[in-house]
Amino acid sequence: MQTPYRGGMVFLAAALVAMVLTVGCGKKEQAKATPEVAVVTLQPERVAITSELPGRTSAFLMAEVHPQVNGIVQQRLFTEGSDVKQGDVLYQIDPRPYQAAYDTAAAALARAEANLPAIRKRAERFKELLAVNAVGQQDYEDAAAGAKQAEAEVQALKAGAESARINLGYTRLTAPISGRIGKSSVTPGALAAAYQGPAFTTIQQLDQVYVDSPQSSAILLGIQRNLAANRIKGSADQAKVKLLLEDGTPYPLQGILKFSDVTVDPSTGSQILRMVFPNPRHILLPGMYVRAIVEEGVAEQAILVPQQGVTRDPKGNAIAMVVDGSDKVEQRTLKVDRAIGPKWLVLEGLHAGDRVILEGLQKVRPGVAVKVVPFGAKPAPAAAK
Repeated sequence: MQTPYRGGMVFLAAALVAMVLTVGCGKKEQAKATPEVAVVTLQPERVAITSELPGRTSAFLMAEVHPQVNGIVQQRLFTEGSDVKQGDVLYQIDPRPYQAAYDTAAAALARAEANLPAIRKRAERFKELLAVNAVGQQDYEDAAAGAKQAEAEVQALKAGAESARINLGYTRLTAPISGRIGKSSVTPGALAAAYQGPAFTTIQQLDQVYVDSPQSSAILLGIQRNLAANRIKGSADQAKVKLLLEDGTPYPLQGILKFSDVTVDPSTGSQILRMVFPNPRHILLPGMYVRAIVEEGVAEQAILVPQQGVTRDPKGNAIAMVVDGSDKVEQRTLKVDRAIGPKWLVLEGLHAGDRVILEGLQKVRPGVAVKVVPFGAKPAPAAAK
């Protein structure tokens, strides 16, 4: 039979054993509860700052060919789609009416010029005779007025002859610029109406082309701020530009940013950015859709963080979890500029040497102690039981 004292001792010993086991298990569970996170240590990088902008190509120069006189088109003197030079004759309008008008004006001018010397000499003689009172004052004044009237008539006839000569020249429609000529809207026998109707044809200079891109004015302001803060080296007015064609093929030649429009469209808040590209092989044709890669400059000490390490708070602000020097989690609010590949370019909130959590974010909160492992490291092998 077991005595009460002995039974109490057995119970006390069992309680002590249970307490020790409980404390040990608690310590193991506490050690096991420390979350493990994978981090990347940020280092400054040298990166090119670029923007990809959609745009349309347009001819460097374009001229429409319109008739400036009325008449019947006699000839078309070019091949559609060919290259023409400035001054080449494109169309010939019937010149006969204009040639006759010019001949008439030239003849009238010649007659007036032939009569002018005699009229001038008569006025000079009357002036000499007036000095010796051989003629009256009125006679001299009439002779002098007749000479001036003859001179004015000669000037008027010269202007008329020049106008007729210009109209005769307009019967030959010439190329106002050098370039690639398009299709013709008229054929021989058509009636040309001066300054009316559609253009006979269009010439476009394609050795260089423009790429126009409507772009938010906020982007231009961002570039200016970056330059002012010395975040990037370069100049927005001299930025180099690369081009991607519609099928994604890189265009082999590099262009430059020419200028931005001086007016912001109030309905869209955008400006037109104009870029110029050399086009010696005429690969770029007017109206093509392209994507321009504008090189704004180079950030020498850029801070880039993988996108998986950046989340958003309820207000939409970018945040990242960082492990501080005591291995505790700290939340940082970030100011990000743009995505560069799989990373964000960070302007504020992170610095070189910060350890940003990339894996294990769901297991931590600010102030919690964590176990840190490098991102991408293989997990430690499990201990043998």
